[in-house]
Amino acid sequence: MQETLSTTTRHHDNLIQIIQSYYQLTKPRIILLLLITTAGGMWIAAEGQVDPVLLLITLVSGAFASGAANTINCLYDRDIDYIMERTRHRPLPSGRVQPLHALIFAIVLTVTSFTLLTTFANLLAACLAMSGIVFYVLVYTHWLKRHSTWNIVIGGAAGAIPPLVGWAAVTGDLSWAAWVLFAIIFFWTPPHFWALAVLIRDDYAKVGVPMLPVVEGNEPTARQIFYYTLALIPVTLLLVYPLHVMGAVYAAIALLLGGIFVQKAWQLMQAPSDLQVARSVFKYSIFYLMLLCAGMALDSLPVTHQFTALLSENLQSLVSALP
Repeated sequence: MQETLSTTTRHHDNLIQIIQSYYQLTKPRIILLLLITTAGGMWIAAEGQVDPVLLLITLVSGAFASGAANTINCLYDRDIDYIMERTRHRPLPSGRVQPLHALIFAIVLTVTSFTLLTTFANLLAACLAMSGIVFYVLVYTHWLKRHSTWNIVIGGAAGAIPPLVGWAAVTGDLSWAAWVLFAIIFFWTPPHFWALAVLIRDDYAKVGVPMLPVVEGNEPTARQIFYYTLALIPVTLLLVYPLHVMGAVYAAIALLLGGIFVQKAWQLMQAPSDLQVARSVFKYSIFYLMLLCAGMALDSLPVTHQFTALLSENLQSLVSALP
């Protein structure tokens, strides 16, 4: 298969098509979620007052680091991507981009990301971004993805690094709150990806990737999705207590979003082979993470602090006035 792929070349007609192909290599939809968690980490660390220049540079650097990791993933998986109908038309298996060119592209992105973070943020943030690339490529893509049903659980740590990068870029260190952000993404990842794996179970089975639905079946997978979703809720609330970096606004948002997530996971556990329910869980998991980070940003704003303090004073006055 590798020989067939290496001899298949398709030429681009113009510069725009070339840019589109390299852009697709980075898996931009995945990058967007990672950048949202990076921004969330920065926003909390800066208590709602992020330096816009630092925010922009950190997000651009994070996009480059994630793009490099995803490009290497595409390079490594081009053999199975060619077999699966869903991925056959990606730049590498389709022959639009040659493997050597993809590798050079990934190296350029990596060096640029490290240089930007070291220059405009700090060395810790840069090293964390590089550790994310190494973990995703070596631990997840090379070691776990094709060999263990734990691929998503352990490999999910790579996707949990971006909020650490954001936090370190602002503060220069890592507090307990930063590691809670890491844990939130870590527990969120299995329900998110296993719901997707249920949807494309046949594709994974065709290429021998031991995703949990392929090896254990949909029913055990749905149970695991439910358990991880349940565990996710108390983890999100650690930012409220005992760490006290988030307040009542975030707590209410986290409980509401978490409750809906649990409800959808419960529905999937009742009908583990219903692809519409699995699709609903997968799509909601994306909205969940986006809205949870938005809740962090909202709670961190000074105006929110003023509003909640005023509301608390009024409630206390009302209670004290009661006979």
